[in-house]
Amino acid sequence: MLPEADSYEGLRDRFVWSVPERYNIGVDVCDKWAERDPDRTALIHKRRDGAVETHSFADIRRLSNRLANALAAHGVARGDRVGILLPQAPETAVSHVAVYKMGGVAVPLFSLFGVEALEYRLGNCGARAVVTDAVGAAKIAQIRDRLPELKLVLRIDEAGEGELDWHALVDAASEDFTPVDTAADDPAVIIYTSGTTGQPKGALHAHRVLLGHLPGVEISHDLFPQPGDRIWTPADWAWIGGLLDVLMPAWHHGVTVVSHRFEKFDAEEAFRLIADFQVRNAFLPPTALKMMRAVKDPQTRWNYSMRSVASGGETLGAELLDWGRQTFGLTINEFYGQTECNMIVSSCATVMPPKPGVMGRPAPGHDVAVIDGQGNRLPPGEIGLIAVHRPDPVMFLQYWNNPEATAAKFVGDWLVTGDQGELDTDGYIRFVGRDDDVITSAGYRIGPGEIEDCLIGHPAVRMAAVVGVPNPLRTEIVKAFIVLQDGVRPSDALAAEIQAHVKTRLAAHEYPRAVEFVDSLPMTTTGKIIRRELRGRG
Repeated sequence: MLPEADSYEGLRDRFVWSVPERYNIGVDVCDKWAERDPDRTALIHKRRDGAVETHSFADIRRLSNRLANALAAHGVARGDRVGILLPQAPETAVSHVAVYKMGGVAVPLFSLFGVEALEYRLGNCGARAVVTDAVGAAKIAQIRDRLPELKLVLRIDEAGEGELDWHALVDAASEDFTPVDTAADDPAVIIYTSGTTGQPKGALHAHRVLLGHLPGVEISHDLFPQPGDRIWTPADWAWIGGLLDVLMPAWHHGVTVVSHRFEKFDAEEAFRLIADFQVRNAFLPPTALKMMRAVKDPQTRWNYSMRSVASGGETLGAELLDWGRQTFGLTINEFYGQTECNMIVSSCATVMPPKPGVMGRPAPGHDVAVIDGQGNRLPPGEIGLIAVHRPDPVMFLQYWNNPEATAAKFVGDWLVTGDQGELDTDGYIRFVGRDDDVITSAGYRIGPGEIEDCLIGHPAVRMAAVVGVPNPLRTEIVKAFIVLQDGVRPSDALAAEIQAHVKTRLAAHEYPRAVEFVDSLPMTTTGKIIRRELRGRG
């Protein structure tokens, strides 16, 4: 989608959205390639037992057509919501494509959700069907009697009582299916927010959301795709980062996706997978990068050759960027967005100088600004709300059955992300923090990201999180929660050394006046630090 250009300004100025009136994600990512190049490899999947499956685009079309016919035969109709409660697997991708092609609404669900999380989401969206496995089915069985609209449970492994076998249904169905003629603005997917405040909200997206992602995906992967590209992410496809930052954009471009379900993310296994499957591009969340940073001498242990690494979710800093250059021979590109409006800001080392501590510039096609509470653009150097102007193809339609929350998301025609940022004179946007993450200390407004980056630059520190805790004199003081490297023992002397490390490198008002050593940090399922939980510890 990006035009030919050798500079950010050229990309931005020449960019024009191309969103057809009629558009269907499933046809775009699957049937288009099955007709043009049926044997092209769509997916390479490493199973838990180590066996490898390879699927062509023709395979994905045949399987998704059969599944669409099977779902329709069991009463699933256009507009019905279909939960997809599976980890990365071929059946997960096929189920998404089938639901899109039949005009349904996919509801991706994280396989580690508990029964309460599943009951809320499935009940809230009124899901008619769920595709899952044995683990998910056991959870569904506990709540099925409280989900009156759920009529169909399909299992990709051996089906139990009241369930249907996904593979048996697919094998028995016809592979002739005519996709529904959907408009670009028709609903396609509901992705539930992580629920940092209150109950999770279902962000309803249209088919055009995939096209809206493309500029940000392409720029964050140094002008993706290029010959030989092959992409992987450890991020689950239940989240927008796995589904719409990697799987669907790659298939839009006919690029092979590598998939594998880690029971628990293993940094050494990540390097091994990248090498074994000749991965050239990866979306690696900051938490994964920090864990991989602890691996010794990866360049000498594995033979890999990466072309691009993109990361988003938490701000990176100079330490991780320097490590990325040493480890991969490239600059990790940061991107920014959220479930409601994703991939709207990105860096791109190919066309813009990287700046540690900033997210990048607005991706071509997106009007992103820092505004005040009344919707006025703020000049460079002033901290305000990061916002996106509508209309925008990547922007959500609404929160499912929640018009009040939808209205509250906007200030006039600005979608307000809930994050604070600052614009610099070159048009880069610096992420300061969530509204409730910004620390107010002795009159200073302090973002946690820069301090956390400085902390992990200390050789004893493996991971770090920073929050503000109440203080009668300063309103708040900076407190650091620190996970130490293996073999390093906590002590008062080490805490003082770490405090001095920050004080001499950043500023006296930013150093952590309190330090607590912990075994681990609380994380969301998408790998973001849950700072509100740390604030609760005081």
